[in-house]
Order: sequence, then C-alpha cells, then structure tokens
Amino acid sequence: MIDGPRIPPAAGGAPTSLVVFLHGYGADGNDLIGLGREWARELPNTAFVSPHAPEPCAEAPMGRQWFRLTMRDPQEFARGVANARPALDTFLDAELERNGLDESACALVGFSQGTMMALHTGPQRKRQLAGILGFSGLLADPAALQGAVQKPPVLLIHGDQDDLIPVQALFGAAQGLAAADIPVEWHVSPGIPHGIGPDGMELGLKFLKRVLPR
Repeated sequence: MIDGPRIPPAAGGAPTSLVVFLHGYGADGNDLIGLGREWARELPNTAFVSPHAPEPCAEAPMGRQWFRLTMRDPQEFARGVANARPALDTFLDAELERNGLDESACALVGFSQGTMMALHTGPQRKRQLAGILGFSGLLADPAALQGAVQKPPVLLIHGDQDDLIPVQALFGAAQGLAAADIPVEWHVSPGIPHGIGPDGMELGLKFLKRVLPR
C-alpha cells in the first residue's frame, strides 16, 4: 500500500473535502504537500494527502516514480499509466474511506508524471471526482478515455518555457479530453519552466474552491 504525508483540515474536525497530490518523476510525496499548507487557509475544511509513488526511481535514488521512463518507447506513457493505475485506485479507495468521503468531495492535483496519472485514473473511477488539476503534464493515453463514464471538470496549467514537457502537450491533452466529452479549461503560464508559477498557484486554488463542496 502506497502512503505519504498528510495535512488535516485547518479548521479541525472531520474534513468535508479531500485533495490528493500526485508528484512527478523522481520526486516523492513531500514535493507537493507544501501546496496543501499554502492552500489550507483558503480551504479550511479540506484534508490534503500526497502519496509516494509505488516504485523507487532508478535515476533519482531518493525519489519515486509512478512508472519507469526511458523515452525510447512511444507506448511507454500509455502502458505506464495503465500499470500504475491499480495502486492509485487502491490508495484513493482507502483514503476516501479513511476520511468518510466519496469521490464527489475529492480532487486530484498532479504535476508532470502525476498529471499523467490523474488524467488517466480520474475519469475511469467508478464515481465522478470533484475535479482534476494538472500542472506541466500530458494525456498519456487518449484512447483509454473514449469509454470513460466519468466527466470531472479539468484545469490544465503549463509553463511556456517548459523544456521537459513542452507546452504543446497541454493543447494535445485538452483536445484529447474534449474528444472524450470531459470539460477542460487551460492556462499557459508565461516565463515558467517545468514547474508551478504564482499564477498557477492562484488559478489552481480558485479551481479547487469552485469544484470542491463548500
């Protein structure tokens, strides 16, 4: 069972919503949990959790990966998200039960490889999530979402100076989601490389405040 750092609701008591952070390749759950500390003041009844991906990362001995990357196989992304999805689904089931919530009160927030996982897993859950926020990622397997039953709202944010996953990936992801009738919004952050800028932080928070139950 994968696990990671948690932040309880700032207001105390039981949470009314849950945000799950999915980190990028070579990082771990500690990489994104700081976003929860930043957002907790505006989302005082929200619990935050940031699981460590299930596999050790060969290229970052202290880091983790959702799936291996060699960048030599065009099917690597699609196969990777499919193989990693069961572990993430199991974690989400357990975390929702732990907090006494269902998917309608849960949002996924991904970065890079974590965004790949969020966009693949979220629409294929048994019940619809409150929303998916994806930073600096891509849609790994558009065909897998053609039969997706769930249509959670999605916000994609990407820096225009990203040299790891070029900003064009945002437009490809938006097209793939729209083709599956999944509502998607997007924003390009000027001057931002492979990371999250102040505008992304602000827009991401506004999106979560809009989609999560009050």
